[in-house]
Amino acid sequence: MLQNIKSDTQTADLYHKYRKLAQGTNINSTTLLATDYLNHFNEIIMLLEMIPDMPECIEDVALWRPKSYVEHFQDSGFSDKELAIEAYAHSPLCYRAPFELTIAKLDKHVSQATESLIMAVNANDTAAMQVIIENCQELRLLAEKAGGIIHGNPEAVGQAQIDAVLGAGSG
Repeated sequence: MLQNIKSDTQTADLYHKYRKLAQGTNINSTTLLATDYLNHFNEIIMLLEMIPDMPECIEDVALWRPKSYVEHFQDSGFSDKELAIEAYAHSPLCYRAPFELTIAKLDKHVSQATESLIMAVNANDTAAMQVIIENCQELRLLAEKAGGIIHGNPEAVGQAQIDAVLGAGSG
C-alpha cells in the first residue's frame, strides 16, 4: 500500500513538473498534449476534399499512413517536439484515454475514406467521390473532438475527471 502512495505521489510530481515545462509552449499545460499532432489529420482531410477538383492528388492521398502521437513528433519540425514526446507519457489518463480513442477512430475513418476514394477515382465514379467527400465532415468533427480534448474542453472530457487531475498533488 505504501508503494502505491509513493507511486501516486511520483506520478503527481511528474505531472506538475511537465505542466511547468509546458507553460509558454504550444503544449497544453493541463493536458500535456499539443495540437500540432492534428496537422497529420488536417492535411489528409484537406487532400481528400480536393480530389473531385484535383484527382491527380490521389497519389498524395494514397501515401497517407496513420502515425502515432510520438511518431508524428519524431518526424516533426515542431520546436518543442522532445518536450511533446516526454510530456505525452505524463498526460493524465482522463485526457490521454479519450484522446487515443478519438485518434483510433480518426485513423480508421481516414483509412477507409482513403481506400474508398482511391477506388472511386480509379473507376472515375464522380458520384461516389462526392459521397465520400461529404462524409469528410465526420472526419472534421473527430479532429475537432481531438482538439477539444487537447485543450481540456470539459465537453470532450468529463469535468469530474478534470477536477480530480487538477486537484492531484496540489497542496
